[in-house]
Amino acid sequence: MPIEHHFTEGSDAADHLATRIATLLGEAIATRSTASLALSGGRSPKPVLEALARTPLDWSKIVVTLVDERWVTPDAPDSNERLLRETLLTGPAAAAHFVPMKNDAPDAYAGQPAVEAAFAAIPWPLDIVLLGMGEDGHTASLFPAAAELADGLTSTARTIAVTPPAAPHQRLSLTASAILAARHIFLQISGNAKKTVYAQALEGGPVEQLPIRLALLQDATPAEVWISE
Repeated sequence: MPIEHHFTEGSDAADHLATRIATLLGEAIATRSTASLALSGGRSPKPVLEALARTPLDWSKIVVTLVDERWVTPDAPDSNERLLRETLLTGPAAAAHFVPMKNDAPDAYAGQPAVEAAFAAIPWPLDIVLLGMGEDGHTASLFPAAAELADGLTSTARTIAVTPPAAPHQRLSLTASAILAARHIFLQISGNAKKTVYAQALEGGPVEQLPIRLALLQDATPAEVWISE
């Protein structure tokens, strides 16, 4: 079961989470001379990314990538790469080595082999994977009822192309095996709706119903959850 960190204010949760990430990155650099993390997009991680960007680390030794990405141009409003470039990859943190999940292929399925090859060059396992969770229980781009969900949960590849059942845009996503291989798994949630889904996930049941269970209902990789109002 995950370790929970509870906060009334989302800003306090973000600062605490950023400090925890920075500490682990610093320890990884001291131990292995490199560190790696995969980050989620969306509104919740934005203050975490901004706080991390202000953290004094040797960013030149850190590899940054994404948990998932929409198959849109990097300057599109929905691009997670754009979010990282506008928040984390600024100032000193711009020295980090960023590995994108989007290339020039016409769709996510055609682009996945090149992304998979690029990910093979990242130091594995990832030190940190920062997940988000949707109100349908999806995490990364592993959606309930998606045609690719079974493959995403069982594949030994690190990435998979996905067409969400309801959300817009094809996606590239980390697979469950890539997520669970990480040294640390973090989840950030806020609001009553997501807290309700989180509680349901902890009660147990099929991962296919609530894919976030793949991270929460396991003991192989330390998992921590930041919960705010």
